[in-house]
Amino acid sequence: MRKKLLMSAVAASSALTLTLSGLGATAYAATSSSSSTLTIVPSPNGNFSDNFNPFSPGVNDGTLGNVYETMFYFDNVTGKQWNLLGKSFKFTNGGKTLTVNLQNKAKWTDGQPFTSADVVFTFDLMKKYPAIDTNGVWQQLSSVTAHGKYQVVFQFKAPNIPFAQQYVLGSTYIVPKHEWQSLGNPAKLKITYQKAIGTGPFKLSSFSPQDYTFTANKDYYNGAPKVQTISYPAYSSNQAADLALASGQIDWSGIDIPDIETTYVKQDPAHNHYYFPAGSPVELYPNLSNPILAEQPVREAISDAIDRKTIQTKGETNYSLLPVPTSLDIPAQKSWLAPNLPASDKTFTTNDAKAIKLLEQVGFKKDSNGIFAKNGKELSFQLLTVSGWSDWDEDALLIEQDLKKIGIKITVQQEQYSAYYNLVDPGKGVKPHFDLALSWTNSGPTPYTMYYDMLDSNGNYNIEGYKNSTVDAALNAFAKTTNLAQQKADLAKVEKIAAEQLPVIPIFDGEIWYEYNDAHFTGWPTKSNLWINPAPYTFQAAAIILDHLKPVN
Repeated sequence: MRKKLLMSAVAASSALTLTLSGLGATAYAATSSSSSTLTIVPSPNGNFSDNFNPFSPGVNDGTLGNVYETMFYFDNVTGKQWNLLGKSFKFTNGGKTLTVNLQNKAKWTDGQPFTSADVVFTFDLMKKYPAIDTNGVWQQLSSVTAHGKYQVVFQFKAPNIPFAQQYVLGSTYIVPKHEWQSLGNPAKLKITYQKAIGTGPFKLSSFSPQDYTFTANKDYYNGAPKVQTISYPAYSSNQAADLALASGQIDWSGIDIPDIETTYVKQDPAHNHYYFPAGSPVELYPNLSNPILAEQPVREAISDAIDRKTIQTKGETNYSLLPVPTSLDIPAQKSWLAPNLPASDKTFTTNDAKAIKLLEQVGFKKDSNGIFAKNGKELSFQLLTVSGWSDWDEDALLIEQDLKKIGIKITVQQEQYSAYYNLVDPGKGVKPHFDLALSWTNSGPTPYTMYYDMLDSNGNYNIEGYKNSTVDAALNAFAKTTNLAQQKADLAKVEKIAAEQLPVIPIFDGEIWYEYNDAHFTGWPTKSNLWINPAPYTFQAAAIILDHLKPVN
């Protein structure tokens, strides 16, 4: 998630006393940063809905991780494995059998014990209601069975170790059987804050559309958290959130602040800190169900017309990296880049003349409006972005200007986050509703996660609707071996197709946004000790951080 402030740098500390409502905050919660309450704004998402269903798209921040947990967490920044509801796991039978040993001290927050029955129930629930199986685990699994109270055995149709780790072990949040077995279809449920029963380090304690809070789970199996209360206030814009962050009213955030040394650090140099490590690519996703966008020359022309350097300097205020056609320019992924790719597959250039020629070669001509058209259909698209994520909003406006120069009309469509998410990823089996959309990629310890999610026919974030049998076969082959040379050969096929067919169009290599104030709490990840992904919007990692923080005495 990427957020940025569009207004100019705050010139004086007195400006920080301006009212938040005047800068567009949805509301400012009465709670503020203190030694007993930790205030978090992962991103400005507008007013909240009292629904903490872990299977809901766009679930409220903190639901996953704080309340509901996975069995393990595999950190994409450090490569470290964190044991949560699972204590250990082992692959056998050529990678087709996965045995997990579970925690035997975990309890649900209503006092009921956590057992293997809860894990089996959760996976069976996803099998019964495929709409909630957003990661497609039952496309890979053949069975899930309990062996005693604290062991679960997963059988896979074929070996797929990276998928098993990333999605079965690391991305499936477990729910309590005794509560959920009588609730019906999880995709249609509203779980209010009082009904959110989990195993995690925190419990929901209050809710309003402008703020919700968690309190420490004193019976947490890893020990009671030292942080007693967590507040998530609502903001509808980066401007308001940035102002509150700089004035010490927010302890932890994940937003982009221009001139951050002046607008944030200098307001309290002793306590205001930030670090923006490399994250994952942000892409322009074309909806390939649109027959015009399904034409490769159209996507190539769009890509050729985009001035990515300007987006980097103006939209992303020089915090991002320039992307590459393969989407593999994040430092942690560079070693996977195929060495024999042609130069054109390794870098982008802005070339309006080339873009125009591409369109003319496939029969497009400019009409009386100055817009390219063919068979009476103009190259006119809506570009979806998140209202209040002002770096993306600025990026979208820059893309609109770039494409206008070559005869493609773009109308920027800004939506609140929940509406945006429902448009790009409305659920399994439901077609997305957008023309073009700025959106993220999912990263993991290898590029397999990003490519599988984004480009595989069954990918978990294939919102563009791309299907390519060569890509599917290469990713399937990658998943069946641990031989590094073979894996790189498999990914090389995917890289070439990604770079040359542009099923998605890389815009910039994103940052992990991370600002924190250590006046009241200590133990944060730092640049010199980056012990975990520090973003407050990386759900399970964020809960682990909160569980490790301590109040300053």
